[in-house]
Amino acid sequence: MERKLAHNHGTGSQEQCHSRDWGRRELFVDNYLIDKLNDTTLRLHHPQPAEPALTFGEEEAAFGGYPTVLKDDDAYRMYYRGAWGGGEGSADHTEVTLYAESPDGINWHKPDLGLYDIPNLSPNNAVIPNDPSLQTAHNFTPFLDARPGIPASERYKALAGSFVGIDTNDPRDGFNAFVSADGVRWKMLTEEFVINPSHFGVHTDQSSVPAFWLGSEDCYVAYLRIRVDENLQPLTSHDGRSIRWIGRTTSHDFLTWTEVVPMNPGGAPLEQLYTNQTQPYFRAPHIYLAFPKRFNHNLVVLPEDEFDRYEVSASQRQGVSEGVFMTSRGGTTFDRTFMEAFLPPGLDRQNWVARNNMAACGIVPTAPEEISIYYLQHNSQPTSHIRRHTLRTDGFVSVNAPYHGGELITKPLIFKGKALEINFATSIVGCIGVEIQYIGGQPIAGFKLTDSNEIVGDEIARDVSWKGVHGSDVSRLEGQPIRLRFVMKDADLYALRFRP
Repeated sequence: MERKLAHNHGTGSQEQCHSRDWGRRELFVDNYLIDKLNDTTLRLHHPQPAEPALTFGEEEAAFGGYPTVLKDDDAYRMYYRGAWGGGEGSADHTEVTLYAESPDGINWHKPDLGLYDIPNLSPNNAVIPNDPSLQTAHNFTPFLDARPGIPASERYKALAGSFVGIDTNDPRDGFNAFVSADGVRWKMLTEEFVINPSHFGVHTDQSSVPAFWLGSEDCYVAYLRIRVDENLQPLTSHDGRSIRWIGRTTSHDFLTWTEVVPMNPGGAPLEQLYTNQTQPYFRAPHIYLAFPKRFNHNLVVLPEDEFDRYEVSASQRQGVSEGVFMTSRGGTTFDRTFMEAFLPPGLDRQNWVARNNMAACGIVPTAPEEISIYYLQHNSQPTSHIRRHTLRTDGFVSVNAPYHGGELITKPLIFKGKALEINFATSIVGCIGVEIQYIGGQPIAGFKLTDSNEIVGDEIARDVSWKGVHGSDVSRLEGQPIRLRFVMKDADLYALRFRP
């Protein structure tokens, strides 16, 4: 959101304002628009488990991880890593990128594509074959390219590969770039690694590599798992003092990438983050949402007899993982307003196992009032699966007012639009009233709190209205610096926008 100085109609002073675009939606996932919270708080909401989206056969159950979910018009596509045989590095280890599709994001099936000869894989739903020399099936993370004017043959893009170990001379160390017209048939954009150790000295782990076109900076961005010390200094090797963290690199053509730099945690403490799954939110693409998997590699919760009963592989019995939530608005800083768990392991004891609760890269709409996010659960067990979880649309965080009431006052902003639309929920004794103010805090005639029509209910989109001739029409204030004041009781406010 563009920031600029604007005249204060109420006091004559000048104050920094937040200018808005047509239809631009703001979520309260951070403090970007918030000036004051009086007896209100930001509340993190938690995804609710739905049905398993995919279960795995023996050929997939060894991992089935690093999933990605995309929606392309009416088609939903899921990509995930299949691995079987011995462990990574063993002679019989086989690894491919597998594919599933759905008409609604709820009911998934694995098509028999037959694109590659993969023994013992039925249905044969591989879209990237195993290539141990290149690691091309490793951490394959596709996205739909939003860059204007992109050729139809390159609508889908992906990065895939890894830095196999601390030896930077390993010929397999690097990431390949892929393109596709349909999301099923892929080709390498170039046979050369587009990201490799010669570009930077940061040790980069084996993990998914979410990437997308960043319109505000006119470049592609990719987020990699790196190793840093407690002072956020990059490490060139994996040792006992290293912390799994996130690095950022950019490119203007998806071929030449900049040096990887560590993301700044925004003043929050560093934690072991195994994946990051950073992505633009499809209803507010200027806000990037990240769903890291927080990893406590020393914690053991279950007794041995439970590990035995669930048939947990020996390598996954130490360490526990859970989902967390953070955001970015571009640049090299993450906002970590919420340090608590977004998706804790919960009552299902089979999720209290290492490398569990890994989010898919991708949030998709599955109903007008519902969005879905997918998590790998029961990792390294015969019951391993990817489960769909749901939230209300825009429902990651809300400004919450208790029964005794409270208020939110925004920072100064300049908008374009005819009506103020909000995503909200109240109880039957709760309500929301809205006042529009000059940036000095004085209410604007016709838009005072006493003029506001009381808002009660639970809706994804409702226009705020006032008594008198204006109704919901706020267009006469367009282009002027204002503040919004929400007076709330037993209510949640999730998002707002000024719509045309």
